[in-house]
Amino acid sequence: MRPSFKPTARQVNWLLIVGFLSVGYALYLRYTVIEQSTVSLACQAGLPTWMCFTRKIFLALFQNGVFGIAALAAAALNLIRPSIALITIALAACGFGIVLYNVETSALAAGLLILSLARPEPSTE
Repeated sequence: MRPSFKPTARQVNWLLIVGFLSVGYALYLRYTVIEQSTVSLACQAGLPTWMCFTRKIFLALFQNGVFGIAALAAAALNLIRPSIALITIALAACGFGIVLYNVETSALAAGLLILSLARPEPSTE
C-alpha cells in the first residue's frame, strides 16, 4: 500500500503564504474596490485608473463564476493526481472564490482538496 500524499514542511509553508495572500487580496478588492460606492461611481463614470481596470476584470470574473470553476477543476484534477502545483492553484482560486461570492463551488473545491490529502502518492515508476 502506497503512503498518502503529504506535503513537506516547506510546501505547507508555501501553501500558507499562497492561502493568506489570496484571501487577503480578495478581501482588499471586495471591501475597498468592489463595494465602495465612491469607487464604483468613479469607475462607471469612466475614470481611467489601474483600480478601475482591476475592478472591471474581477467583476467580470466573479460574476461568471470563474474562481469557483477554476478551483473545482484544479481540486478535481488534484484528487485524481495529487501535486503541489494543483493544490496551489486550487487553494488560491478557493480563497478568491469564497471571498468574492463564488462560495458554493469554491467550498466544494475546498472539500475536494481536503479529501485529496487521503489519496496515495503518485507512483514514480
